[in-house]
Amino acid sequence: MTDTTTMTDAAPAASEIERPWLDATLPVDERVELLLAEMTIEEKAGLFFHTMIGIGDLEAPNPIFATPSAVDFVEQRHMTHFNLLGAAPSGREIAAWQNAVQRLAASTRLGIPVTLSTDPRHSFSDNPGAAIMAGPFSQWPETMGLAAIGDEELVERFADIARQEYTAVGLRVALHPQVDLATEPRWARQTATFGEDPELAGRMGAAYIRGFQGSSFGPGSVSTMTKHFPGGGPQRDGEDPHFAYGREQVYPGGQFELHLKPFEAAFEAGTRQIMPYYGMPVGTEYEEVGFGFNKSVITGLLRERYDFDGVVCTDWGLINDAEIFGQPFPARAWGVEELTPLERMKKVLDAGVDQFGGEACPELLLSLVSDGSVTEDRLDVSARRILREKFELGLFENPFVDEDAADAIVGRDDFRAAGEAAQRASITVLSNDGVLPFARGLKLYVEGIAPEVAAAFGKVVATPAEADIAVLRLQAPFEERASMFENFFHAGSLDFPADVLAHVAEVAAAVPTVVDVLLDRPAILEQIVDAAAAVTANWGVSAMGLLDVLVGEAAPKGRLPFDLPRSMAAVAASRPDVPFDTADPLFRFGHGLEL
Repeated sequence: MTDTTTMTDAAPAASEIERPWLDATLPVDERVELLLAEMTIEEKAGLFFHTMIGIGDLEAPNPIFATPSAVDFVEQRHMTHFNLLGAAPSGREIAAWQNAVQRLAASTRLGIPVTLSTDPRHSFSDNPGAAIMAGPFSQWPETMGLAAIGDEELVERFADIARQEYTAVGLRVALHPQVDLATEPRWARQTATFGEDPELAGRMGAAYIRGFQGSSFGPGSVSTMTKHFPGGGPQRDGEDPHFAYGREQVYPGGQFELHLKPFEAAFEAGTRQIMPYYGMPVGTEYEEVGFGFNKSVITGLLRERYDFDGVVCTDWGLINDAEIFGQPFPARAWGVEELTPLERMKKVLDAGVDQFGGEACPELLLSLVSDGSVTEDRLDVSARRILREKFELGLFENPFVDEDAADAIVGRDDFRAAGEAAQRASITVLSNDGVLPFARGLKLYVEGIAPEVAAAFGKVVATPAEADIAVLRLQAPFEERASMFENFFHAGSLDFPADVLAHVAEVAAAVPTVVDVLLDRPAILEQIVDAAAAVTANWGVSAMGLLDVLVGEAAPKGRLPFDLPRSMAAVAASRPDVPFDTADPLFRFGHGLEL
């Protein structure tokens, strides 16, 4: 193996290097070549790794999964791409930390700026499996809620607000949108999609990309990493391929091509980056290995058929086993489990991928170059794409952000108001026997709503028997799994437990009852609809926002972005790759009542 310490020590010091690539009057491609010519193998290798990081002391071990310090990442491993995890109390704190990271990067030999990415941060959700806690950012419904509203202009407005908040704190890559089709009702990841319909998902995804990237891509943009190519929805039994038991994607309905439709809209909208999913296709013309290892998909389909020349970054953790929340989890090397980490890395590169998500092991890549398994020319192919993105985002001209402005922009009053209005608008009224809207001032029995919030709408009472109306808030059911990390992914049966159904029926027998359900998955609701006076669905809304709708002070505009199955038997009998395939659904796509 190459002695990387010796190679690094032999590189010129920063003070000895002229930096002609900083001349912004030159074409970007020329600037890329000037910088690339100056880079050592180690510096090139560092570009390929896009791992997690958290806000904290740059010299201390990272608070996220006990990973190395920022100093180690930047100075020793030459890494310049990080996925920011965890919430922060203020825009100023994120901005100050990002400026410190950029100063660290600027002090290195070539001064290559850091690119910070993030998972969704704007949802009214605290499920880390789907979205990062909003913290100081404006709060909106989940992506599925935006789909329920179905307004492209609203989605573009949301994305433009998110862009302003992201850029204010130095976040320049969105690890979203997620345009997978939610064709398997049990799938855990569907809350961050635009639903089951390919036409709706394509329109909404394109609007989302336009809002984040702007009318022209440049220094004010946030680059979108659209996922999960070529569509992550058709999971066998609805299980998620974060885990070995969910590794297979199946197409019994022969609808592989249908799942590409939203990506075609994303390409037309100019998405800059793509993330393939963990899953491995079974029974198709494509190699039966995870999509990140899959040359027939990445090169044959994405690069050649769709002529995509942007950055392709794997989903997180394909190369090395990891410990997550104290539990060991294998690398998501589905179909190539028998390969060593070195062999997996080579297969990913041979597939046509540019970056390894969630990994921080450039020494493996250097080993592949040293033994001749990977050429420097192959590194240069991806390095050009990665550097081009940094130049076009304007990071070389100005990697720093204004900390005072960050505090003023993040969570700005009008941004918050827009998000709260969207939460209310996304509510979908599934059934109503005339009880909605109800008047303020009634005696209210509530569950899942803080009494002090409900008190603004009526007199809160202790039992259903004392009430004029009851409002119960539920979440779509899921099965408990063995580990904390698995339970971030709500999977398994969509049936409510018998005791929950009995309790709803008991309350509804005593008083007219409104049941509101957070539909992060399409729960089986027939017995609840039969018992309750009204049923509403939400995809992330505050209790105050819900009650505003229930008393008629805000209008629900939501329409179901998927079919709502009538039974688990219908779900089990449906084909995972085919939209609208559950027999005799309780409510169909597009259903939603006005108040």
